[in-house]
Amino acid sequence: MQDTNPINHSSDCQPAQGRRVALLGACAAALLSACSSLPSTGGDRAAGPPDSPTDWPGALTEDFAREVVFLALSLVDTPYRWGGNTPTTGFDCSGLIVHVFRGAAGVALPRTVAQLASVGRPVPRTQVRTADLVFFNATGRFSHAGIYVGGDRFVHAPSTGGRVRLDGIDARYWAPRLAAIRRV
Repeated sequence: MQDTNPINHSSDCQPAQGRRVALLGACAAALLSACSSLPSTGGDRAAGPPDSPTDWPGALTEDFAREVVFLALSLVDTPYRWGGNTPTTGFDCSGLIVHVFRGAAGVALPRTVAQLASVGRPVPRTQVRTADLVFFNATGRFSHAGIYVGGDRFVHAPSTGGRVRLDGIDARYWAPRLAAIRRV
């Protein structure tokens, strides 16, 4: 059964949980304010197919991209669970991505990392923007994925026993394993 109301907005939250939500909100605001805006989607160009796959702006508007980032950041510290796809049961990396895009932007994505790696269009590292999917070759080709949130950071569900977290795309572990970036 799927949890349709993953975020508890009731007033009976424990004080520590309220502080955590407030801290996550402040972090999200700081990240988004550091990036004054998303790159232009080429609105002044004539309508038609992109000149190349990297020119494709993606289906998400700036507002939906921000919602994706806000929801992803709000799930930081949720436990990892292999096969998990809700805040209640926990997340694996692809379950986190599917949940966030469905909840924030109404976008239905496939469930596995391998399937996600063929969604949207490829984006060069120099053109990454918020809400792009980042893929890594950690234990094999496209074995891990996350959501880029700006400031060279991404949100992901890393491993068994871990929790959803924010990491640097250029971190010592992740940088050599970055395999692809795709824009939904």
